[in-house]
Amino acid sequence: MIDDSVGDARSELWFAEPPGFIALPLDALLAEPGSPAAEGLRVAVAPLLDAMPSELARQGFVAQLAQGQQMLAALCQFGTVHCSVGLHRDDVDASGAAAHLLSFLTITWHATAAAPRAATAARAVTASLGHSRIEYVDLPSGPATLSETTLGPTPGSGLPQLPLLQVHAHLPHPDCKRMAVFTLSTTVPARRGEYRAILRQVVETVRFADPLAAEA
Repeated sequence: MIDDSVGDARSELWFAEPPGFIALPLDALLAEPGSPAAEGLRVAVAPLLDAMPSELARQGFVAQLAQGQQMLAALCQFGTVHCSVGLHRDDVDASGAAAHLLSFLTITWHATAAAPRAATAARAVTASLGHSRIEYVDLPSGPATLSETTLGPTPGSGLPQLPLLQVHAHLPHPDCKRMAVFTLSTTVPARRGEYRAILRQVVETVRFADPLAAEA
């Protein structure tokens, strides 16, 4: 399926969304109050609020939505331009117990010093501490690196005390002045192989020029 965004004149890269992921509508979720996009979000959320069993449940939903908006706004301040939530059935568990796995995919732009793309890709993972399982790859879009980091929740943050595995892909832009960073995050590090494979499949589809225009 080809999304309408493929023809967006503001697009700076193209990629295929992996199965099981739903893109978050950042323009609507972070719309200015009173704007048409904000009104559209209000209309979309209204049926959910009406279906809540109590006023307390409605207030809780609104609070969670506001927290999510704050998180997305913070990500966007650091150059994030795309966020997707992944939901997959854990069909690898040998116990046979059905489970669902959540993950979070982001794309963030980082400014870089002017340098050859291969050097920028290598420097992205060697200049920062904590990267492991580093792999240098040649993608259709150019040189890139894959790596992993594992983080723990800050004590007292109120977050679940689970390790956070992040699989990263650093793809320098052909202008040699910026880099697209794809990050796939999950609290199920035991599935690192599967999530790394998902991210590898995603970045293999990346193009820095409109692929449909090239085919025309």
